[in-house]
Amino acid sequence: MIVGIGTDICSISRFEDEEKRAALMARFYTENERTYIESRGKGAAASAAAVFAAKEACAKALGTGFRGFSPSEIEVVHNEDGKPTYRLLGEASLLARRKGVDRTHLSLSHDGGLAAAFAVLEGRGRRGGTANELLWD
Repeated sequence: MIVGIGTDICSISRFEDEEKRAALMARFYTENERTYIESRGKGAAASAAAVFAAKEACAKALGTGFRGFSPSEIEVVHNEDGKPTYRLLGEASLLARRKGVDRTHLSLSHDGGLAAAFAVLEGRGRRGGTANELLWD
């Protein structure tokens, strides 16, 4: 069952200046993400923008934005084939568990100066919620 979806789009130009990118990465990215992004060479700015969009998309899918946790608690990881997914840490992980999330899906793209991300959170869901949420047993 889909627990949440989120999407975000980000301008790659925000990450093209190496000093600006380094400052943003120190604040919002995990060490693993920083290592991955810098390994992308000329594509580092596009990768940094895509990872940032992925963090925003996940926060939207959780339904909270970044209230109660830091963007660095949403980590974008890649499997051996390069497929991206999430590793949730700290308060972001606790929130996802409370919402019944047990699987994440992530799609990233970049073209024409923009990076985009689409997140799907899947799981058993939870009881309760607000008036605009679907409730289930």
